[in-house]
Amino acid sequence: MPKLNHIKFHQRVAVIFSLFFSVAALSQVTDARFTPSNDYSIDEAFFKLPPGRSIGATSGLGIHPDGSSFWVFDRCGAENCRGSDLAPIMKFDRQGNHLLSFGEDLFQRPHGLTVDRGGNVWVTDDVGSRDIDTVSEAKGHQVFKFSPEGELLMTLGKPGIPGDGPDTFNMPSAVVVAPGGDIFVGDGHGPRSNARIVKFDSHGDYLMTWGSFGEGPNQFHTPHALAMDSAGRLFVGDRGNDRVLIFDQSGNFLDEWTQFGRPSGMFIDDNDLLYVADSSSSNTAQSNPGFEEGIRVGNVRDGRVMLFLQDPDASGSQEGVVADRDGNIYGSLTAGMALRKYSLSK
Repeated sequence: MPKLNHIKFHQRVAVIFSLFFSVAALSQVTDARFTPSNDYSIDEAFFKLPPGRSIGATSGLGIHPDGSSFWVFDRCGAENCRGSDLAPIMKFDRQGNHLLSFGEDLFQRPHGLTVDRGGNVWVTDDVGSRDIDTVSEAKGHQVFKFSPEGELLMTLGKPGIPGDGPDTFNMPSAVVVAPGGDIFVGDGHGPRSNARIVKFDSHGDYLMTWGSFGEGPNQFHTPHALAMDSAGRLFVGDRGNDRVLIFDQSGNFLDEWTQFGRPSGMFIDDNDLLYVADSSSSNTAQSNPGFEEGIRVGNVRDGRVMLFLQDPDASGSQEGVVADRDGNIYGSLTAGMALRKYSLSK
């Protein structure tokens, strides 16, 4: 693993931990879950889009394992990609310059995105096509794997056909790939869809499923985000139940955390810091009392929240989140239609 900016990275970790212990020293008056940090500035012009293009609703955001590039999964400059000829998958360099785009005419509503250890880009299309005339025109309810150059390498699910079998999805929200190559899909986006985790091997062959709709330890209400820590534990952002659930890779329940708000996006960095984007704790009818939207950062070992970056746009719906080794955090919004870079203030 490259050691580029190693010092800056550990400075960032030191700042986060010092913020946590400073809060703890103030006894119960302040709490890092609810106390916004003023140590970061926001840049909404960091990502430079192709000429003439504006950003749309964006829930998918990723970073290459070596930190060399970013990936954005945009809904074609709008709320979805229906009728658009824009390419929704965009790659940017470390300075935010646009490098390439691909994936045009493949998606209905771009949703989750992850980048595996080989730099391959995995995305989900969470709704099916409407008013189609032929099967060949069907889209949605699928998971795609692309090479870093945009070559389509694998497709899971049947285009436009919802289902709960081993070869179908119903509104898949998220995907993550384990270091060994196994594929995990968070299948579902609300009570009219599925509420399960589906596991495949590296070739896309079905292995197992667990979960159902509900509030129990092995149940979900919108498995909206997935991440994996260095120990191989699977973190599921169960947004509708205001919690993060933790499993082993065989689907055995390990823990439940409610201190990160309503998780729409999750990212775990090389130092096992968990970043959780909360898009809807207080801006929907299904609010999460006491919590505000933004990004919370914690430790995967004990779940302690050490940093909270409040969303300045209460209706922005920040869903994507990643972090780099320089101490910067990046977020993407759906309702607010924006991309952000959070930098430690000097």
